[in-house]
Parts: sequence; structure tokens; C-alpha cells
Amino acid sequence: MPQLLLELLSEEIPARMQSRAAQDLLRLVGNGLKAGGLEIGEGQAFATPRRLTVVIEDVPPMSPAIAEERKGPRVGAPDKAIEGFLRGAGLSSIDQAEVVSDPKKGDFYVARIDKPGRPASEIIAEIVPETAAKFPWPKSMRWGSGNFQWVRPLHSVLCLFDGQVVPFEIAGLSSGNATRGHRFHGGEPFTVEDFEDYGRQLQAARVLLPATERAAMIAEDARQLAEDAGLELVEDEALLNENAGLTEWPVTLMGTFDEDFLEVPAECLITSMKSHQKCFSLRDPETGQLANRFILVSNLIAADDGLQITEGNEKVIRARLSDAKFFWDQDLKRPLDEMASDLEGITFHAKLGTQKDRVERIAELAYKIAGAVDADPESARRAAQLCKADLVSEMVGEFPELQGLMGRYYAERGGIKPDIARAIELHYKPKGPSDTVPLEEEGDQTALAVALADKLDTLVGFWAINEKPTGSGDPYQLRRAALGVIRIALDNDLRLSLTRKITRSVELFAQQHRVAPETTAIIDDLLTFFADRLKVHLRDEGRRHDLIDAVFALPGQDDIALIVKRVEALTDFLETDDGANLLAGVKRATSILAIEEKKDNRPYEGDPEGPLLSEPAERALAAAIAKVKFDTEAAINVENFEGAMRALAELRAPVDKFFEDVTVNAPDKALRENRLKLLSEIRTATHAVADFSKIAG
Repeated sequence: MPQLLLELLSEEIPARMQSRAAQDLLRLVGNGLKAGGLEIGEGQAFATPRRLTVVIEDVPPMSPAIAEERKGPRVGAPDKAIEGFLRGAGLSSIDQAEVVSDPKKGDFYVARIDKPGRPASEIIAEIVPETAAKFPWPKSMRWGSGNFQWVRPLHSVLCLFDGQVVPFEIAGLSSGNATRGHRFHGGEPFTVEDFEDYGRQLQAARVLLPATERAAMIAEDARQLAEDAGLELVEDEALLNENAGLTEWPVTLMGTFDEDFLEVPAECLITSMKSHQKCFSLRDPETGQLANRFILVSNLIAADDGLQITEGNEKVIRARLSDAKFFWDQDLKRPLDEMASDLEGITFHAKLGTQKDRVERIAELAYKIAGAVDADPESARRAAQLCKADLVSEMVGEFPELQGLMGRYYAERGGIKPDIARAIELHYKPKGPSDTVPLEEEGDQTALAVALADKLDTLVGFWAINEKPTGSGDPYQLRRAALGVIRIALDNDLRLSLTRKITRSVELFAQQHRVAPETTAIIDDLLTFFADRLKVHLRDEGRRHDLIDAVFALPGQDDIALIVKRVEALTDFLETDDGANLLAGVKRATSILAIEEKKDNRPYEGDPEGPLLSEPAERALAAAIAKVKFDTEAAINVENFEGAMRALAELRAPVDKFFEDVTVNAPDKALRENRLKLLSEIRTATHAVADFSKIAG
């Protein structure tokens, strides 16, 4: 079937917008074709610095004819109802509608509408200009005297359907079958016949259409240049993709800078070259140290093999690295304690005080948390006091992404203990789902205390002023903070009572701000928030969220690592026959109990009376419950959750036998009450592990 090829050629599109824009164009055009009645095949989207391209295969030449019926109001309905029906059905007179009789509803009008099929080219000519007019650019502009907006001025529109031009206009530009290649190496405009011809001619005109091919070309050439120089490329996928978005025919070149700049921390140099010139850094593979070389990516095949381009970049790099060295030298003149005192002038949040206020809270909270992570309390407090100091440094002012890292460098230069210096760097971690966390096994105990204190203070503070995440909005990244606490606890298998730590954090906030926040409400709400974040985290790992609910429903469950251990053991248990059958039995017992308690308007709690256990199955179940209660409690006390599940499995046979042999609602009132208490004991015994009523199945 025919193919649709669309290209919108413009001035340079910002690299960060290209991929999303190409996918948006494919989505909007595809949806428009489908809305027009066309069942289309596979589509592809491409973006270069100057063009967005979409190709869609198997587009039918015509949309199908449609016959439909539209039911209208009853005969004799008010004029307004009749008028609305005529408008919606596209009829000019009620005489064009049919009258249909219904034995129950009486006579009513029906419009029979026949819509003939339309040529696909007509549909395309409508939807492409409409799509361009409402295109969702993050930022757009107008040019000339028109009102049309695009990210940059449009130069041409190519639109072919089945090899033929689809005629329409966008921003005064008529669609055609011609395009241009590379801005400097593309030569004259050329016409194309289809997508295959389009791609072939673009490549001849020095344009690599797929961004993945441009990225691969940059990576391969950069690695080869590095290898030829006996060096190693500092890999950076984001920078690679950005350069692919800045070039249509990438050319890699190598430049140098003065060795004196290597006195500055490597991360500062790498960040400076990346941020300002989009250049890759290189290092010595033997020492791992940064080399005084860099790789730049040009969009020009220069006659002098890139000599002038390289010299120009070296000149700019020299100026940028001079700035970085100046920032470094200036920062070293001030000890971290002096920087920390300046935090008083930085507002963290209007309702939460300054960064200095926040650091004071974090320091006291880190001191309290230290024991839970085997950290020295005084080291944790000291690290927290300095953890935000580098925010006032010149280097972090220029490159905010270096916060924490620069604090570590300044701490090391100031002779501060290594664990404190490392904690200053690591306390921000994890910064995202793919980031690492501080690890106790790697000696990060001090960092763990500060990282947890930092995140818990953030959560408590914003909860105290009622600035919680709503829907998809989370401007203060509170979900990330909670997930950070969860990952730190799980990756380090920490025993951490969230209730106690949150309570202490609320107390510190109240003391500092002289307020009395609703402590219980904050704790309960934050625990629910943590439960939701934990469910998301475990669901991403393929775990069942209902089992998390079943564990969280138990009183006092605020230790994340232990909750997950329970969930893991419960998951394994429920996959066994004993687990599945016991779940069914417990649910049956709970259901009966709920019905009878509601009917009698009273709970059935307490120990069953021994003399009333008349049936062998009753006595066997009562004995099993007593043993299981003891065994599960003993196992849970030593965190042997697998053992607790094995103990729980011993209930399976007695529960099954009880329901086979015993009638719960016996005519004898005392006997009935005793058996309902026995059902309650089943619920109580399983509650030591989880609330089975929350488990699906």
C-alpha cells in the first residue's frame, strides 16, 4: 500500500527538543489519519538539527464509506431538542429523518447518515497543516508578519503520498517534493520519490538521518582518536546524544589545553568542557588521570582537516578552564566552616527558614540516627554541619551539579577526617533511580546517617507546612526523597524505625520554629506515603503490592527492611500449596466472623473455652493455633520470617479439617460463640505475619 513521507525543514532545532518533537509529529499525524478513517501501518520518526521527518507505511488510498444511524428525540419533542438533533446529524430539515416506532417508547426520529469515502491525500492535506498549527513545542516563535509559530523559522515542507505531492500550505510555504541536504555540504535542493530515495540522497548530501547513526559515528570516531593518542574516552551518553542533535554530519577532532589546568579537580574540568563547549574529556588508561586533551564534534568537513576549528575551540576551552581554576583557587582561600556560616543568607524555603536552619536540624537528626547505622555520632553531626557549605562556593555557583563533590574536595584540603569528607559528597545520594546509595560495607556509615537525616528533614519540613505532592506534581522532589530513604534502608539492610526518626525530626522542627505541628498526623501520613513509595519500588521489581498492604496493615510496621523481608517470605509461602490453601481457609474464617460480628453487633475475641471444644477437629485446631502462635513469635523475634511461614503452614491441615467437620453456627448459643472465638484465634495467629484479609486471591 502507499507510503506517506513528510519533512519539515527549518532553522536549527534545539537538541533537547528534537527526539520528543519527532515522536509528537508521528503521533499527531498518525492519530489524524486514524481519525479520518484510515487504518495505517508502521510509522517512523526522525530528527536532525534542521528537520523533522515522518514516514508511515501502508496508508490506504481511500477511507472507507460509512453508514450510520443516529437516534433522535421522540416525535413531538420540544423544538430545542429537534434543532440540536438536526445540527448533530447534519440535517437541514426534520423531513430528512425517519420515524421509527417502539412499542414501549413510542415514535422517535432516526437519522441515517451515509458518509462516502475520501481520498487519503485530502485527509493528509487537512491534518498536516492542523498538526503544524497546534504543535506542542515547549517554546516557539513567530517570524515575518504572520502568526504561525514554530520552534525556528520553517524553510520548506516536503509531503509525498504514494510518490505524489500532497498540496497544502504551512506558514505561506507550499508543500512539494524537494528538500536540502547539509547546510554547508548539501549543494542544491533535490527532489525525492519516496523514503528510500530520500534517505539515499540525504546521505549523499552529507546528512545522516537517524540520530542513532550519528551518535554511533561520533562514538566510534572519538574512541579511535583517543586510542591513536594512547588515551581513553570519558564516556558520556547524554553528551553523545546532545552532539548527535547538534550535527547532521559529525566530524570529531582532538584539541589540547595547558597542563597547569590539571591542578583543578578533574570533575570541574570535565563539567566545564561539557557544559560550555559540548566537548568530551580524555584520560590516561594506565593512571586513570585526566589528560590535557579533549574531543570536539564539528558539523563541518574543513578543508584544513579542522585545524582552524580546533584552534578556535582550544581558545574558548582555555578561557573556560581559566574560569574554573579561578573558582577553585578562590574557594580554597575559605575554610568550609566559614562557607557554612554564610548559609544563613540563603533561604531554603520561606516557611522552612534558611539553609543554616536546615543544617542545624539535619545535624541533630544525623546524631540521633548514627547509632542505627553504626556511625560515630559526633562525626555524623560534624559532617551534617558542613554538608551544605559548598553551596556558597564559587565553583558550585557556576556548576550546581558539582554540589557535594566540591564539598568533599574542600574538606580534604582542609584536613577534615576522610569519612566526614566522603559523607559531604555522598549525602545527596541517591539522586535518581539509577544512582548508587552510600553503603555500610564500603565504610559509608557517616554518609548514611547524614543522607537519611537530610531526606527525612526534607519530608517532615514540607509535611509540616502542608506542601505535599499532589497528583503528578512534586516540585520539591519529595517522592525522590522517600525513595532515597527506602533504597538506603534496603541496600544496607538497616534496622530503622521510621516512626522514631520522623518523631525526632518533627520535634527538631517544632523547637526551631516554635510551633506545635500535628505530630501524630504527620507521622501517620508520612508512613502511608512511604508505604505507597515502597509499593511502587517493589512493583517495579515485580513484587505484589497487596502483600505490602498486608504487612503494613499490622501495627508498628515501620521498618522498611523488615517489611520487605516479610513480603519476600510471604510471597514464597503463598506460592506453595500449604500457603494457598491456608489463605483460602483464613479468608473463609474472616468472612464468617465479619458476618456474624456485624449481625450480633459485637466482636468475638478472647480464648475459646476448653470444655466447649467438643469436636476432635476443634481441639486439634486450638492446639495447633497455640503452637503456631508460640513458634511464629519466636521466629519473628529473631527475624526468621521463613521459619514463621513454616510454622504458619502447620495451620493448613487443622483449618481444613475444622471446616470439613465442624458447623460454626451451631444451634447451641455457647457452642456457637466458642467456635466464633476459635475463628478469631485463626485471624490472630496469622496476624503475627500479615493481615491476610488484604491479600488478593
